[in-house]
Amino acid sequence: MTGEPHEKYDVKRAHRELYAPSAKEFAIVEVPPLRYLAVDGRGDPNRAPAYVQAVEALFGVAYTVKFASKRELGRDFAVAPLEGLWWADDPTVFVARDKAAWSWTMLINQPDWIDESAVAAAVEAVRAKAKGSPNPALDRVRLEHLDEGESAQILHVGSYDDETPTLARLHDEWMPQHGLTFNGPHHEVYLSDARRTAPEKLRTVLRQPVRPA
Repeated sequence: MTGEPHEKYDVKRAHRELYAPSAKEFAIVEVPPLRYLAVDGRGDPNRAPAYVQAVEALFGVAYTVKFASKRELGRDFAVAPLEGLWWADDPTVFVARDKAAWSWTMLINQPDWIDESAVAAAVEAVRAKAKGSPNPALDRVRLEHLDEGESAQILHVGSYDDETPTLARLHDEWMPQHGLTFNGPHHEVYLSDARRTAPEKLRTVLRQPVRPA
């Protein structure tokens, strides 16, 4: 490689307003178009094998893309936190925590220089390294472009199951008071590693794309 080295990219620094919100009150942010590794699924994330497979596939591909970018392009980046889009035919299932009725798309943000060919090559590299049967979720990994635009968000500190009062306040009070309604799936950003963090200390960005009612 020739030329000046690139600064290591970190989406949490580049878009601090999206990854470090206040935990005190909802705020409106303008989410720019972003790209993500993505895998779709449905069902309770605590019980559905497809969820575990999706997350493992995403991180395997994400790290492979990172190392290939650094090696081949001279451009390094921090692997972003896991994110998720959540939706259902009846939005009240989120407040009721009826997880079996949830549909989801799990995500990991990617720099804007990562394209479909880089993702496809990474998927094949991960598949080739698999011992035994490859992760079936690799077949569903894709590069997704999201343009959520105006969104309401807040930082939730605590267990995922304790999000209910905050979501109820957003849906039933804050959004109607501000003349807003839903404009896309509920979006969560998991800033903490749930395997290493006590439930009461988990930090999660709760984000809802909105539009005028």
